[in-house]
Amino acid sequence: MPAASRREARERALSLLYEAEPKDLTPSGLLAELPVPPDPFSAQLVQGVEEHAERIDGLIARFAIDWKLERMPVVDRMVLRLAVLELLEMPEIPLGATISEAVELAKQYSTEESGRFVNGVLASVAADVRAPVLASEPDREAGPARPARTAEEPAWPNERGC
Repeated sequence: MPAASRREARERALSLLYEAEPKDLTPSGLLAELPVPPDPFSAQLVQGVEEHAERIDGLIARFAIDWKLERMPVVDRMVLRLAVLELLEMPEIPLGATISEAVELAKQYSTEESGRFVNGVLASVAADVRAPVLASEPDREAGPARPARTAEEPAWPNERGC
C-alpha cells in the first residue's frame, strides 16, 4: 500500500480526531482500536495533538478572540489543533503549507466562514511561535532579498529635501 500524501494524511488525522471526541476516547485510544493503523504521518499528528494538547489549546484560546474552544465548530477546533501542532513541533514543514492545508480542510469540511477564521487564528499563532522569515535566509517563503542601500541613497524620502 503506497504512503498517503501529506494532504491525505492530514485529512485522515482530522477524521480520527473528529471520531474520537464524540466517543469520548483519547486519540491514542482510538488509534489502538483501529483494525488497520493509519499511515505514519496521520498517526504522528493524532498522537502529537494528544501529547501537546494543553499547549495547543492554550494558543488557540489565546488567539481565537471572542471564541471559547468548546463553542467553536468541532471541525474548526480539530483543524486548528492539527495545524498548531505542525507550527509548534514540525518546523521542517513550511509555514505556508501548514496554514494553506488547514484553511482548505476548514473550507471543505466546516462552515462558510471557517477558512477565514482558521487563517486568522493560525497567522497569529505562527507569528507568536515561529521565528520570522528573513529575506536573507534561503527560504522559499521569504521572497527575494532586498538589495543593499548605497551611500548615495537616502534612508527616507524626506532626506532628499522633499
